[in-house]
Amino acid sequence: MQRDHTFGGWLFDKVNIILLIGFAAVCILPFIYIIAGSFSTAEDLGSRGFILFPKHFSLDAYQYLFSTPTLSRSLAVSVFITVAGTLINLVFTSLMAYPLARKDLDGRRPIMLMVIFSMLFSGGMIPTFLVVKELGIMDTYWAVLIPGAISAFNLIILKNFFQQMPEGIEESAKIDGCNELSLLIRIVLPLSAPAMATFALFYSVGHWNMYFDAILYLNDPEKWPVQVLLRQIVILSQGGVGDSQKMVDHFVPPSETIKMATIVLSTVPILCLYPFLQKHFAKGILLGSVKG
Repeated sequence: MQRDHTFGGWLFDKVNIILLIGFAAVCILPFIYIIAGSFSTAEDLGSRGFILFPKHFSLDAYQYLFSTPTLSRSLAVSVFITVAGTLINLVFTSLMAYPLARKDLDGRRPIMLMVIFSMLFSGGMIPTFLVVKELGIMDTYWAVLIPGAISAFNLIILKNFFQQMPEGIEESAKIDGCNELSLLIRIVLPLSAPAMATFALFYSVGHWNMYFDAILYLNDPEKWPVQVLLRQIVILSQGGVGDSQKMVDHFVPPSETIKMATIVLSTVPILCLYPFLQKHFAKGILLGSVKG
């Protein structure tokens, strides 16, 4: 495409660049402030206000958070819920999406109508709570993993992705002796790596940020994920995360730096996941949404 060298084209490019830089700054500056504040001293926070770089570097907040196993345990719980939940999501979503992508499946249309209906209407919080309670999985990790095992939106996109695969590949695999399950595991899923990586990112972010379900179903504080602990610290201003006896001169960092350090520790792990899935992200979404 030939580049527009007119004044209008030049002005349009400059305005876009300025707007994008401004939007990026609005998104990035709060993160920089939180990170810098978590490494700052109480005096810096009190005197400087908005901080983009710590004047006096301090690890007191992180030392205080890790002085007891509370935060470490919550991080481990979040990692477990994220990994186990994402695996459950991918397995159940692919096992349901693949047969629905087959045009010869009996009852395919009524099942799809029920899936779409679930996107528009749901039982709500109280019926879901009663179902979880009657199943006897209250205060267990199954209560936060099973109810959301399949996302209807992701299911429809993955079904559309499977429908775009050439039928000749499946026919060749069947001639070689593959049954339906082997065909899904050995042929379809490896070819669907971009889509699966995209949905893995969606599901993992949802599980990592999950806190409301944990509040409803997990009564034992030792089973709380890090987001619930973060809620206790930031919103409810409840302490008990660290042990001042293990600090030098029994020094307790100010609550603001503790909150910022907790936010950093609860955000960085999931941010580290994105670079590994970025190359599959746009491709997976576009391929699965071209046709229905």
